Amino acid sequence: MYHNPMLELKCGDHSYPLQLAPEHLLCVLSPRPFQRQGTPVELVERALDGCTDSLASFAPGDRVVIVTSDVTRPTGSEVYLPLLVSRLNSVGIKDRDIEIVIALGIHRKQTPAEHKKIVGELYGRIKVTDHDCDDPGELVYLGDTARGVPVEVNRRVTEADRLILTGAVTFHYFAGFGGGRKSILPGVSSRKSCMASHFSLLNPDEGSGRHPKAVVGSLEGNPVHEAMLEACGMVEPDFILNTALGPDKQIIAAFAGHWQEAHLAGCRFYSDTFSAPIDAQGDLVIVSCGGYPKDINLIQAHKSMAYASRALKPGSVMILLAECRDGYGNATFFNWFNYQTCAELESALRKRYEINGQTAWSVKEKAERFRIVLVSKLPAEEVRTMGMIPAATLDEALALAAPMLPDDYQAYLIPEGGTVLPLMQT
Repeated sequence: MYHNPMLELKCGDHSYPLQLAPEHLLCVLSPRPFQRQGTPVELVERALDGCTDSLASFAPGDRVVIVTSDVTRPTGSEVYLPLLVSRLNSVGIKDRDIEIVIALGIHRKQTPAEHKKIVGELYGRIKVTDHDCDDPGELVYLGDTARGVPVEVNRRVTEADRLILTGAVTFHYFAGFGGGRKSILPGVSSRKSCMASHFSLLNPDEGSGRHPKAVVGSLEGNPVHEAMLEACGMVEPDFILNTALGPDKQIIAAFAGHWQEAHLAGCRFYSDTFSAPIDAQGDLVIVSCGGYPKDINLIQAHKSMAYASRALKPGSVMILLAECRDGYGNATFFNWFNYQTCAELESALRKRYEINGQTAWSVKEKAERFRIVLVSKLPAEEVRTMGMIPAATLDEALALAAPMLPDDYQAYLIPEGGTVLPLMQT
């Protein structure tokens, strides 16, 4: 977080220069400065040194499954997976007894090129399998959570002699944080389990909206997080290895050990590094997702919208730079905006829950609470249907925002909206 009235804001491959009068600028919100404590390899090796006791209990002949994320979740897996397999080899585990399962959740299967990108030098050496959330023969029912979420998990994962979860700690807009327990639910769970766990973000009663604790950066009392914790506890991984990545997608920290403790350590680090403390909410937030591919579609761009909204007074103005060259990111996403109000959309979501419908509801909820000017390539009429104001350029967006702002407005600028969480100081 620093004061600087001149900067470049990205939208797709384009950069817009912005100079805001100093009297209107509250702050530029950016990650806190951090010092890497080693190379990515050194950081991972150091984290794995803390798992020596766990690895010592592995025996030759054990069937080991390593769960890792798909290509939509950058984790540094091409760095850490070879290092992890080397550790397994050192305690007598043969390559033939190791399998990497890609935690697709409800995402599509990966291509061979994507598998190679995920596993790096292990490609062709270690067996790699995509999780399939819709194959009942490959799923095992383990029970229900306290709130009634059915836990159906990949059979390869449940039947392994040893299980290691890997991934990256990030902010998550309703589970609080990514990483850790999310490798199991939704990572390697059935579609039914995924939907039920995501549905937990809604309060039980019709029209009562989102659970107040199901928000970004919050774990305590978060019903979505608690469902994921219970599911992971049913599987009981031997240990986890989670990374934290910088804006350049390089590993800046690594955490290994007990699946809860190591994940919480990663969450604390990530929050400390990527939260931006603020003393007051602004009249205007100008936020960029960070350019392509971070703003490739609206579903991806929603993350920046969700985080940036925390720095805004109710009814104030957000200018969001999100090119969305690939449209919405899902064929049925825009259909949810046929509902005229957030309440109507929520009611429909409760009757026919879809994860993309939930994201649409979250967009609409923000469009009702704030006035959002969207700089994108989306059709102007469709932007208006979603409750936002279309603009083709940043200058046009500023001109549209001007009449909606007080003369003495105060603004925050956020150049990398997907990696910075404004946090009000209490």
